[in-house]
Formats: sequence, C-alpha cells, structure tokens
Amino acid sequence: MELSPNRVREFFINCSKIPLLLLLLFFFVCSLDTLSSAFQLAGGKVAGDIFKDNAVLSNPVAGLVVGILVTVLVQSSSTSTSIIVSLVSSGLLEVRSAVPIIMGTNIGTSVTNTIVAMMQAGERNDFKRAFAGATIHDCFNWLSVLVLLPMEVATGLMTHLAHIVVTSFNIQTGEDAPELLKVITEPVTKLIIQLDRQVITGIAMGDERMRNRSLVKKWCHTGLVTVQTLNTITEGDITWTTQNLPSEVNIQKCRHLFADAHLSDLTVGLILLAGSLALLCTCLVLLVKLLNSLLQGQVAKVIQKVINTDLPYPFGWLAGYLAMFVGAGMTFVVQSSSVFTSALTPLIGIGVISLERAYPLTLGSNIGTTTTALLAALASPGDKLAAAIQIALCHFFFNILGILLWYPIPVTRVPICMARALGERTAKYRWFAVLYLLICFLLLPSLVLGLSLAGWRVMVGVGAPFVGVTVFIALVNLMQAHSPGHLPARLQSWDFLPRWMRSLKPLDRVITKATGCCSTGHATGDDQAAPINAVTIPVDPKIKSVDYAEEDHASSPLMMLFPVGNKYFTSTLGTE
Repeated sequence: MELSPNRVREFFINCSKIPLLLLLLFFFVCSLDTLSSAFQLAGGKVAGDIFKDNAVLSNPVAGLVVGILVTVLVQSSSTSTSIIVSLVSSGLLEVRSAVPIIMGTNIGTSVTNTIVAMMQAGERNDFKRAFAGATIHDCFNWLSVLVLLPMEVATGLMTHLAHIVVTSFNIQTGEDAPELLKVITEPVTKLIIQLDRQVITGIAMGDERMRNRSLVKKWCHTGLVTVQTLNTITEGDITWTTQNLPSEVNIQKCRHLFADAHLSDLTVGLILLAGSLALLCTCLVLLVKLLNSLLQGQVAKVIQKVINTDLPYPFGWLAGYLAMFVGAGMTFVVQSSSVFTSALTPLIGIGVISLERAYPLTLGSNIGTTTTALLAALASPGDKLAAAIQIALCHFFFNILGILLWYPIPVTRVPICMARALGERTAKYRWFAVLYLLICFLLLPSLVLGLSLAGWRVMVGVGAPFVGVTVFIALVNLMQAHSPGHLPARLQSWDFLPRWMRSLKPLDRVITKATGCCSTGHATGDDQAAPINAVTIPVDPKIKSVDYAEEDHASSPLMMLFPVGNKYFTSTLGTE
C-alpha cells in the first residue's frame, strides 16, 4: 500500500495522542484523589461525630444509613472502613453491628462515578449510556442490601461465615497492602494537600483532643525527645522527685500548598473542592474528545468486538466471569473501586463498552476492593487482627452473595434493566441526574436516619406504608407491561391519576422556567404532544434518521414530521 504524506502525518498525530491520553488519565486520577481529600476536610469531623454515637449504630437500619452518609461525606470507602475496624478492634462496636455500616459504605462509594457521568451531560446519547453505566453500581448495591440486610439481622450469616474463616485459619500479621497506584500519583497529590486521617478516627473513638486539631497535616515527621535526668529535692520531711518524661517534638514540616496557610479546614476543603471539580471536568471532557478521535471507524469496531463479544460456544457464559476477573484485578492494581468505575464510565458513554459487559466489570471491581481491604487488615497489630479480618471478610461475603443473587442466571440481572431505565429517564430530563443524587445519597438516607433516631415504632409506622405502596406500584407496573388483562380495568393504566403523579413533564416545565434551561426537546411515551399537521415525506433508505431519533430507522420507506412549536419530531412508519 502506498503511503501518502497525509497518511504518515495522520499516523504520527494518532501516536502522539496516546501519551496525551495517559497524561489526562493521570490528572483525572489525581483529581479524584484531591476530591476525596476535599470532602474529608469539609465533612470529616462531622463523619467522626456520626460514628461516635454507638447507641445509634446498634440499630442496623441507622448503621446502614450512617455508612452511606459518612462515605459520601469523605468520598472514600477505605477511610470509612478503617474507622469501623478501629471501633470494632477497640471494643466500642460489635462486629455484627458493624456489618450494616460496611453495606452502607459499599453504597456510598458508588456516588463518585455517578458524579463523573454527569460531566457527559452535553451529548444526550453519551449521557444516557454513561449514566446507566454509573448507576448500575448503585442498583446492584441497593438491591443486595434490600435482600442481605434483613437476612443478616435475622441470622447473622455473614458474621458467622467470617468468624468461621478467622478461627479456622491461623492468620498471622502481614505486611501493608501494596499501594501500586499511589506510587505514581502521590508525588503530585502530596504537593497539593496532605491530611492527618487520625483526626477523624480519634473523634470517632471519643478522643476530645482531636476535635481542635486540624485535618491539614502541618508536620510530616515528629519524634520523641527524652532527657535522662533525675533530680531529688528534699525540703524538710518532704522529698520532691522530678523526671523529664518523653515528649513529642516536631522535626520536619510538610511541603504542600496549605502547610503554612492559616485557613480553616472547611475553607481549604471548599477551595480544593472547586479546584478538583474543575480539573475533573476538564480532564473528562478532553478524555472523551480524545477517545472519540482515536476510537473511530474500523478501530472502534475492532475494540467493541473484542470487549463485548462472548466466547465461542459452549463457553459463552464464561465471558462475564472473565470480565469480573479483569475488574477485580484492575481494582487491585489501582487500589480503588471508585477510580476504576470512574475511568470505565466515559468508555461506556462513548459506546466502547456495552452495559452488559460493564456490569460484570463493576461486580469484579467490588470484589477487588475487598481484597485490598483484606490485605490492609493483615497489617493490623496482633490484638486487632481478628476483628479487622472479620470485618473485611464480611465485606467480601456481602459482595459474593450479591453476585450470586444478581448475576449467574440472566433473568436475575435486574440491575441492568434498572440502570438502563435510569439512563433513558436522565437523557430525557437532564435535571433528573441531580435529583437522583440528592434523593438516593442525601435526602433519603437523612430521612431514614432521623426516623431511626425517633425509635422503632416511628420508623415502622412511617416506613411500612411507604414500602407497601412502593411494592404495590412496582407489581402493578410489572403486570401492566406483561399481563394487563389480569388487572382491574381501572388499574390497566395510570391515566386516572393526575398528570403530575404519573409524569415528570409538569415538574420539567417548572424546573425549565425556574432555571431558564432549554427544553428536553424529545417527546415520547405519555409525554408526547399530540401531532399537529402531520406531513409525510419519502425518505431515502440510505439516509439515517437524525436529530433526536433514538433508533436507526434507515430501512423505513416513510417518515412523518410532527411540528410542535418551533421543533420537529420524527416518526417512522413500518417499524416497531
């Protein structure tokens, strides 16, 4: 094949994009690390105070909610888990009471990739895929909790399994877990901020001295100075003996941006939050554009085929489990499920990885983060080793049991359907993503925590009707879709309800007017406007439908244009 100068130039341009891609990925991971530090500065002490109330943590529902809120506040499941391990090993919290909190940290850690997905809101289809890929983690965790939390409260299954493993093996204290990713990112992140994470743990343990101590680390090296002198002074019948006790002195000051800044933790946290979000958005936008330019044409088709294609018959079912293994291995390398799933989200958005393949990768990531916790637990002192390993094993068994519930049989892969529905809804109403984050990770957990603090009677009195109505609506929706004839005529559709109770369109109008944002521009389903002046025009079968059409109707011989206001909506005939 003859190489023209244009082809050579294009080849070198594409090659130069690969180092740029790696550089952007590096800064993307650094921004996630700094974002976690910012959240810890802004809400770390509050998180410690939440963990301090052990009477609340003995309530399993409250413990679950505390795990969610604290992990959302500090943006780090490893920080939350380390606090839980410290509370258990010190005897302040029983292992069985700590299991619901571990489940909550599993839910809370999935908020990061949901935030990352919102950065792709500029393009509707990319946003739909990215948000579905991000929320598949949420759906799996919520469904697993709904089944496994009552089972754990009733039987203590995971606690007993972890206890059997700990007592059956003579586990010795090991080395620290390898920090493979931090070796690369720490030289940069340590120049920005360094935190004294013992402050949060100390507040949770009830150490009041930590309350007035800053989370921003000022001194990186300290030492003990002891003066070996003994003085005896006798005054009459009284003998005074004085001895200089060892005291801690500061040796070397930390070198980061805020080491000499006389600012409060909240101020530093807000500054870092703004900066890290700006860097995160910039890196993500550039990453998506760069990936789109690299992964186009035949290259994209080859990559999609390699990643999303199943193995040959009869080993096709092994492809998902192989993806789990890859997800677990990658998470072990980067030492963070948030980093792995956040890096996965843009690839799902641009269509390189399908939602069906992203699901086992995410499940593998859940397992990978628990193996890291197990290695970290092995580094605990001898007196804390058993409790630390038991908690880490409970986390591991929670994810394994969740996978057994929601993956092996294809019909049980409900999280995929839920995530796809959330993605479609969010693509239609983009503000729904913010509403989803606020409800699932802030308002609903806070409401449940408040009810649990009021006592079991109040929580059951309010929660039971809510759960009953939710289950009823879900069952009716299921029957409306599959067997409407078995329902009463009135329940075969929700048309008898007011429009605001069965559609988001009225709320969308309110939010659109309040924010001045542009309209969603896509009317489907129950929200579709009545067609006015329908016009039929012939369409060339070779031309694909454009604008807001969700499906490719290239094979349809006829297309209808419905003018609604100053917009046109397409509808093809001869297709489903």
